[in-house]
Amino acid sequence: MSTPDRPKDGKKSAPAAKAAKGGKPAPRAAGKPPSAGSKSGPPARRAPSRPRGPREDYPTVQAFVAIGANLGDAEATVKEAMAAIGALQRTQVTARSSLYRSAPVDAEGPDFINAVVAVRTGLDAEQLLIALQRLETLAGRERPFPNAPRTLDLDLLMHGNSVIESPTLTLPHPRMRERAFVLKPLAEIAPDKVPRAALARVTGQVIQKIR
Repeated sequence: MSTPDRPKDGKKSAPAAKAAKGGKPAPRAAGKPPSAGSKSGPPARRAPSRPRGPREDYPTVQAFVAIGANLGDAEATVKEAMAAIGALQRTQVTARSSLYRSAPVDAEGPDFINAVVAVRTGLDAEQLLIALQRLETLAGRERPFPNAPRTLDLDLLMHGNSVIESPTLTLPHPRMRERAFVLKPLAEIAPDKVPRAALARVTGQVIQKIR
């Protein structure tokens, strides 16, 4: 076997010189993990992943709910009802009217405190109606006779473009355009939903904006 050629001038060959100058990394010690990221310094740490919350991209429609009360602390009840409606499943309050004081119409007892809220909801009309009736019950609503005084009255006025006539629900609400305590607060938050002629027809009904 012949002896490998060596440089005659005594200099190291190019690969050997490169290794001597640090061109090749030194052999890694056994059991020592390789560094991550840059060649020097501690390994880079990955940020802990955050838990994802529930998806809120369900389809919604705009709906309007009239609120009234004339028993107990009616103002507090109406404000609490606004918050309770916004806490319903898949429902968010997007606008709240001022509070209004009105004389009872087709009802008995002291003056009512009224308001209207606009919501975006993923509940269909029947589901929303059931949820509103549950809130009435939780507020102590009783129905001893028609048009009795009430701790809380929640009326579904409109639900998107729904037109419904069933034993339990009629939409749009059949008497909403006859009542100043509905039209005034509704016109405040959604003027496009209240024709001027309808407002003119209820000017004789006593109603006062209070806050």
